[in-house]
Amino acid sequence: MNNYRIAIVGALGAVGQEMLKTLDQRNFPFETIKLLDIPSKAGTKVPFRGNYLTVEAAQKGAFSNVDVALFSAGGDASIELAPIAVEEGAIVIDNSSAWRMDPSVPLVVPEVNPEDLDWHKGLIANPNCSTIQMLVALKPIHDVYQIQRVIVSTYQAVSGTGQRAIDELRQQTECHVTGKEIIPQVYPYEISFNALPHIDVFQENGYTKEEMKMVNETKKILDENIQVSATAVRIPVFRGHSESVNIETIQPFQMDQIYMLLQNAPGIQVMDDLANLIYPLPILAEGKDDVFVGRIRKDFTTENGLNLWIVADNLRKGAALNAVQIAETLILRKLI
Repeated sequence: MNNYRIAIVGALGAVGQEMLKTLDQRNFPFETIKLLDIPSKAGTKVPFRGNYLTVEAAQKGAFSNVDVALFSAGGDASIELAPIAVEEGAIVIDNSSAWRMDPSVPLVVPEVNPEDLDWHKGLIANPNCSTIQMLVALKPIHDVYQIQRVIVSTYQAVSGTGQRAIDELRQQTECHVTGKEIIPQVYPYEISFNALPHIDVFQENGYTKEEMKMVNETKKILDENIQVSATAVRIPVFRGHSESVNIETIQPFQMDQIYMLLQNAPGIQVMDDLANLIYPLPILAEGKDDVFVGRIRKDFTTENGLNLWIVADNLRKGAALNAVQIAETLILRKLI
């Protein structure tokens, strides 16, 4: 197997650091790893395998000796730098929303639609974190029973917003305990001991951009005919997104068949032992690769209805791991 030259753009962010950790833990066949970030952070030393990697400026010319560039630097940086990276010879796997709905760019979850990688033109989009974990769980069910409608409510960790939100939750929790005044900065309201039904900006239809990402990305990745309604909520959890998902299939199913499909599907771990109070929790998913599924039960209010509780580490499978798996799949399909 060849060794590949990797770059991580946005390397000092929460997802960028998780990308570096994931490449290391999965023994990705790299020859070199280049860390790139904004020019003011160039020169920063990052520990790696008993040594240090030095951060370089993400700019034109930085990608000339790169095979795969993992981007997690935000939409503006991706719009500016991704085409440059592709022109300089790198395959870009972008974690922002900038390219996801571009019809010329594959939007990929390796367990769901790896075949879409076959038509990439140098740029591949990583889906939204909440979409990724939901579709990993829905794919095996859809393949057999054809899902026609999804209603999802998410309970999303603050790490989805970034390091500033992680710090704010920690600070607000300390203020809450000590009785100090809480002044929100990252979110419009206090996030500690609270729940905010507001992730990203509101659209004209009353949904947020985050909610519409789940709608549109599900259609592009899984099936354009699936109807999706989403409500996205930010909760005071540091890491790990949870989702309550209600689906309706066209074909009737038996519950034992649903369990069998989920247990045998790649990337899924079923945690559903109610007698022993075993069900997915974000605190248990942290640092894990799998998508955890539990509270699997028939929706008795509608024909062919099913309820699922889906949990995954949003920095891991919801971002860094999925990007690395895309790179691994490119290698397996001999696309790089």
